[in-house]
Amino acid sequence: MTRQLHQPDLYPLTSKYDAAWLLDLDMGPNPLWLLEDLARGLALQPGMRVLDLGSGRGATSVFLAREFGVEVVAADLWVDPAQASTLFAEAGVAGRVEAVRAEAHALPFEPAAFDAIVSIDAYEYFGTADSYLAYITRFLKPGGRLGIATPAMRQEVRDLGEIPAHIRACVGWEAAAWHTAEWWRFHWAITGLVSVTSARLQETGWADWLRWTRAGHTPDRDRVIAMLEADRGDLLSFALVTAVK
Repeated sequence: MTRQLHQPDLYPLTSKYDAAWLLDLDMGPNPLWLLEDLARGLALQPGMRVLDLGSGRGATSVFLAREFGVEVVAADLWVDPAQASTLFAEAGVAGRVEAVRAEAHALPFEPAAFDAIVSIDAYEYFGTADSYLAYITRFLKPGGRLGIATPAMRQEVRDLGEIPAHIRACVGWEAAAWHTAEWWRFHWAITGLVSVTSARLQETGWADWLRWTRAGHTPDRDRVIAMLEADRGDLLSFALVTAVK
């Protein structure tokens, strides 16, 4: 099953990583595919200090350190920093990645501490509030980059008038936080706090999500597959959004 996760044409950097290793760290769909695509708009340079917000079990932090030569702070509420640090040591990036337990609304960092902040399949849990962008950007240096990859809809739930049944059956009310790429563009741009450099729906998002889930072994695997197969890509994808402070 893991052979289907090898996609060097679309994701040459991720294809260097062992698919079984990535699946063992699964806390959300295809995080390195999402990050590799998102990073094309982030202009990451060696030596930058990057916050990986909602870093999960650490695959994205390893990827950032290895592929871009950046210094990473891996912040997550649910993963033990000691466990994450063991992974980073095994991956050979212990000196470049620091694991921190942190809640997204109470981050233990100084203002302007980071050159970039990325969040892969996590920002939807805490970042949709009107006030959150003002909070998170205080930790960026002037000119710093913000980038997120988040589950997305091709139409707003508000416009549909309901959460479609096949989506509600899998994720319930949480799909109310899944928005279109244009919703995210407006949500950020209207503040004047950042300049949005890209807000796009990932055209491969639905297919990648289904491919990843079919190969995996998470407890909700069958429910997610049922949702995606029922959707057929009509509504579901991922939004990739980048901005400069």
